[in-house]
Amino acid sequence: MTVDSHKGGLKMSRLNVKIISAMVSIGIVLTGCGSDAATKVEEKPAVKAAKQEQIIEKYYFTANEGGTISKINVKDNKVAETIQADGVVHNIQLSPDGKVVAATLVPEMEGGHGGHGEEPGKVLFYDAYTNELLKEVEVGNHPAHVVYSGEGKYVLVTNNEDDTVSVIDASTYEILKTIPTGNGPHGFRISADSTFAYIANMGEDTVSAINLETFEEQRIKIGNTPVTTGVTKDGKTLAVTLFSENALAVVDLETKRVAKVEVGTGPAQVYIGPDGKYAYVANQGTEESPSNSMTIVDLETKAIVDEITTGNGAHGVTVSSDGKFAYVTNMFENTVSIIDLGSKKVETIDVGEIPNGITIMD
Repeated sequence: MTVDSHKGGLKMSRLNVKIISAMVSIGIVLTGCGSDAATKVEEKPAVKAAKQEQIIEKYYFTANEGGTISKINVKDNKVAETIQADGVVHNIQLSPDGKVVAATLVPEMEGGHGGHGEEPGKVLFYDAYTNELLKEVEVGNHPAHVVYSGEGKYVLVTNNEDDTVSVIDASTYEILKTIPTGNGPHGFRISADSTFAYIANMGEDTVSAINLETFEEQRIKIGNTPVTTGVTKDGKTLAVTLFSENALAVVDLETKRVAKVEVGTGPAQVYIGPDGKYAYVANQGTEESPSNSMTIVDLETKAIVDEITTGNGAHGVTVSSDGKFAYVTNMFENTVSIIDLGSKKVETIDVGEIPNGITIMD
């Protein structure tokens, strides 16, 4: 989700791409106890649990518009693997169980560039540990964001040029529905109870609320150039970045009342922390005039709590499940900022070219 000139000023990059994948090692630590072979010793439950425990590395992933996915170890923030793909990799999300990572792809066109409307977009599904490509699913034109429903039943994909969202069965990879949205559907989140998807329509001033039980769509008027959304776990509050207003819209979903909080320049993605108290907003700006900050907004008081410096073109943002770290992709310098939310210290690492979406194992 970059700023595209014909859809609210947001622009997607188109770059050449290739595929490299490698296997990830999973360490299994078994704790045993030796004794006389003829003597059977009853093990304590704690010992049994230790024997069965798998020590599994955790990763976060960035979708890089230069045609790769960077897989980074959470423990040391080092890139462990680079997965390459034939097209512009725009957005990415892990399945609820952390075993599958899904990414949207705008295919490489003749001449080596991602095109508009010439070939259907795809969602690529990878094994999150082995990097094996499990499935390619054709969707609509210019797929933007991909999101799993919380119970893992559906995968939804916004088709930015078709003004639709595709609903995919997460177990069979079959497309179940294609639902009309507003103009230029882009970033979105699904409520914790998996009943509603809230999709920002970049080409107009609305959010499409899709009922995932009836597949009906309603629209909520929000503001100028909505880019992405976030929804609190209790389903009561919606947060929407408004790129052209340099604001975060905070919406009471019962009354549909909208309050706006001024944030940084050109806000792109928003992520609501695990406690539902704060919204974390990545301020991208434009390539010509990049912004470089993450704004933290208190959703109850609708006040800014802090603004932390990141790299240029802060775009994608996510927060660890314990609420201790935020991760921000910096599109215009090919980096990720890792922010300690306690100390406010920032570590910056190099990743693939033009990092966009980001997702983390928890």
